[in-house]
Amino acid sequence: MKRNGILNSEIAAVIARMGHTDCIVIGDCGLPIPDSVKRIDLAVKPGLPSYLDTLEAVLADMEVESAIIATEMTEQNVPVYDSTKMLLNGIPIKQVSHEELKRLTLQAKAVIRTGEATPYANIILQSGVFFK
Repeated sequence: MKRNGILNSEIAAVIARMGHTDCIVIGDCGLPIPDSVKRIDLAVKPGLPSYLDTLEAVLADMEVESAIIATEMTEQNVPVYDSTKMLLNGIPIKQVSHEELKRLTLQAKAVIRTGEATPYANIILQSGVFFK
């Protein structure tokens, strides 16, 4: 039995298979997920698990070199945006329109669907490398 890190076997497997610049998405319960992209559905009920709890767990287990969020998050979900910036701890954040973010999910290795029920609580994490 795994003792530390991501316990969800699907998330752990996707992260383990990722290479440099591959992407994974963490989304709220309303984010449309393309049929061609792996869906890891964690949603239990509205708010459970939260976007921020899921982001924190993934960041603890994955080397991330950059992130993409929707500009709308910065305007319409300031508490989640502020907490996202804090959790990313200096990782560069690119902002795109929500429509562009949805298009970019097509390139993801997987989309993790949370129970988050606040607007624009979505992020694309681009894998980095732990060595230089």
